[in-house]
Amino acid sequence: MKSTFLSINWKDFLKGLVVAVVTAVLSGVYDIISAGGALTMKSIVLPAVLAFIAYLLKNLFTNSQDQLLALEPPKVIDTQGK
Repeated sequence: MKSTFLSINWKDFLKGLVVAVVTAVLSGVYDIISAGGALTMKSIVLPAVLAFIAYLLKNLFTNSQDQLLALEPPKVIDTQGK
């Protein structure tokens, strides 16, 4: 089940962690290429944390229909019993 507007579920959290890890790896690779091998924890951890927070905020403000900043659509009630 997708999370609703202004809520996050465990899938969102785990996907955010994946985004953070990929961002950390890419940031580290970029620093190695551009600076000639000088890596610092700040240059790896800060982009990863920011990517994680950005992903969670995006999911927090997205409804179950993947619409950003939109409330949940009304639920359709089946009155025919089918």
